[in-house]
Amino acid sequence: MVMRALKHLFTPHWIITRAFPAATLRRIERAIKESERSHAGEIRFAIEGPLHVAKLRVSPRDRARQVFGELGVWDTAENTGVLIYVQLLDRAIEIVADRGIAARVAQSDWDAICRGMERSFADGKYEEGALAAIVEVTQILAREFPASGANRNELPDKPAVL
Repeated sequence: MVMRALKHLFTPHWIITRAFPAATLRRIERAIKESERSHAGEIRFAIEGPLHVAKLRVSPRDRARQVFGELGVWDTAENTGVLIYVQLLDRAIEIVADRGIAARVAQSDWDAICRGMERSFADGKYEEGALAAIVEVTQILAREFPASGANRNELPDKPAVL
């Protein structure tokens, strides 16, 4: 716990731009925009760097749930929001799906996508891992919640950098 706290206290916030430069964030945004044409879901991608000391007592999964609420991912008309949450310093990735999706898609499916991202990130392939995860989430959402005409874009497609 002490080492984790020190890491979060002394790592600068700009570390995010090393893994996710502006060009990568734009490609993630475009991938989400394209993805949402094929299904009725809403995808948010959030990257968080150093945490405030008060947030260190929270597990990455619980922090992802907090971010899910803070970003309003729960606030879609059909409860079809999905958050891909990256805690960069802890190397933790979580996918949180709203209740409309969670009722039809097992958490183990989301966890498998997270583990794939973790493997890519461990190799320094942040963009590739993020884009591959969006493709996999898209496949699940297109299968379970296919597009029905013009999909309303209810959440921002731009990644949230926290």
